[in-house]
Amino acid sequence: MSRLAPAPDALVGKRFDVAVSKMLGVSRSKAAELIDTGQAKVLDRSIAKSGILQAGETVEFDLVEERDVPEPIATDMAVVYEDDDVVVVDKPVGVAAHASVGWTGPTVLGSLRDRGVHITSYGAAGREGIVSRLDVGTSGLMLVCKSDLAYVEMRRQFAEHEVVKTYHALVQGSLKQDKATIEAPIGRAKVSDFRFCVTPAGKPAVTHWDVMERFGSEATLVSVNLETGRTHQIRVHFSSIGHPLAGDHMYGANPVLAEELGLERQWLHAMQLEFRHPRTHVWTTVTSQYPADLAHALDVMRVRHAQGDDSSAASVVA
Repeated sequence: MSRLAPAPDALVGKRFDVAVSKMLGVSRSKAAELIDTGQAKVLDRSIAKSGILQAGETVEFDLVEERDVPEPIATDMAVVYEDDDVVVVDKPVGVAAHASVGWTGPTVLGSLRDRGVHITSYGAAGREGIVSRLDVGTSGLMLVCKSDLAYVEMRRQFAEHEVVKTYHALVQGSLKQDKATIEAPIGRAKVSDFRFCVTPAGKPAVTHWDVMERFGSEATLVSVNLETGRTHQIRVHFSSIGHPLAGDHMYGANPVLAEELGLERQWLHAMQLEFRHPRTHVWTTVTSQYPADLAHALDVMRVRHAQGDDSSAASVVA
C-alpha cells in the first residue's frame, strides 16, 4: 500500500537517498536500495538516489512488506494461458498483483510461485515479472512474465500501447451515445491517498467504450479499451461523466442498486487480452468469462428489465 509524505523542510536540498534515510530511519544503503527498486520515489518526477529533493515535492513510499507468516494462496486462480515465456491468469477479486505494505491477502505472484511457476527476476523487488496490474477489487486477465526476454518485450508493448486490453463494465445510468472516448488526465485526489480523480495536473488518460447492452435509464453494459493504464482509470473516467460503475462506492455508486444486484465490489472485469507473443511474435488472444458475482448481478438486471415496459427493457446494441 502506498504512503505519501511531503518533503520535510529540513531535508529540502539534500540528496534523495539521504532524505529517504532520515524519513524512514534506515541506513543510507537501505535507502538507496529502496530508491533503486522503486519503493521510494518523488511523485510525478523521476529522480536518482543522488538527485536533490526540492521544496514542495511529495515522496511516495510503496514498501514491500517483510512477512513473518506465509502469504495466503489463491487456490481458485485459474491459469488460462502458459508457455515458457508468459503466464496469463484469471485473477479473482480479492487478490492483489503483488505484496505491499498493509496487504495481508493472497497475491498473483505468491500464488504462482506456490504452484512452482518460475518467474523472471527482472522487475522491482517484490514485483518481478509484472508489467501490468489489476486492482484488488477488479477481476480478470493479467499477464506475468516468466522469462527475461518476455519481461523486456512485454514491458515495451505495454508502454507503447500495443497490447489490446478489453474490459466489460456495468455503469449506472443510460449513456447517451453508443460509442465514445473519454480523454481526461488522472491524478491523485487531494482528499485521499487511495482515490484518484480527473485533474489538469494529472497524467494523460484515454478510455474508449462501446455499448453492449442497455437497461433503460438504470444501467448500461459497455466494452472498454484503454490506450493508457492509469490507476483506477475506468472507474474514474466513468464517474467523471456521471456514470460510476455499479457497486463502486468509492467513486459514487448507488449503494441501494449495489445491494439489489448483490454486488460487494465494482462491476468490472478484464475480459480479453491481445498481444504479440514476445518470442514468436504471433498475435495472441486470451479471453475470460464473467465470475459468479458479476454474472449474477447481470442476470438480476436483465430479469428486472425484461419485466418492464418497452422504454425500460434491455436492448442489445449490434
